[in-house]
Amino acid sequence: MKKLKLGLKSEKKVVPGIIYLGHIPPRLRPKHLRNMLSAYGEIGRVFLQPEDGVVRKKKKKSGLRRCDFTEGWVEFRDKKVAKRVAASLHNTTMGTRKRQRFVADLWCIKYLHRFQWTHLSERLAFEQTVLQQRLRTEVSQAKKETNFYLNNVDKGERMERQRKKRQRDGQQEEERTWDFTQRQTEEEIQNRKKKKKDSVSQKQMDKTRLIQQKSQSNVSLLAKIFNAKQSQAD
Repeated sequence: MKKLKLGLKSEKKVVPGIIYLGHIPPRLRPKHLRNMLSAYGEIGRVFLQPEDGVVRKKKKKSGLRRCDFTEGWVEFRDKKVAKRVAASLHNTTMGTRKRQRFVADLWCIKYLHRFQWTHLSERLAFEQTVLQQRLRTEVSQAKKETNFYLNNVDKGERMERQRKKRQRDGQQEEERTWDFTQRQTEEEIQNRKKKKKDSVSQKQMDKTRLIQQKSQSNVSLLAKIFNAKQSQAD
């Protein structure tokens, strides 16, 4: 029975583990990364994400032709080794000796729990699809802008030909006059409000004066009437 148990233990399936590298120093290539990490355990697949195309174009303009990487994934044959590597190397220097390359850079490693290489392939395929869709959108927008520009150019040429034809036929072009109203300044607005207020107050004064005149005429009329009645009574 003990022999059978030992045989089962030896035939136990080894599950691979994947670690994520959040920082890739300049000039670090997949072969360098494999050589550096293979000392800790058996390594399977290695993938480094190239930098964006815009950054690469800027580098080419400045004279740098190398392609650097932004992040990476490394697959270990045993997930236990991957966990141990992520725990022991995180935030430590990449180089072990002073004159060794990448000695000034630190490891930025994280173990990806229950992460498989197929997940990475799906993510890369999704990013590629999104990139292609964005490129198609940009190309479509560029075509629209180009067609709009060409249509305007053709329209301008047609109008120029018609103008020249009218000149040859002796027709005079009518001069266009542009009618527009300029926005009033703050001073003009205040003056307009003041004039409006003065006109309203003047109207009120005229109305009050008219009412007073009517009341005075009524008083004089009543006085005449009462005086006449008193004289008749006497």
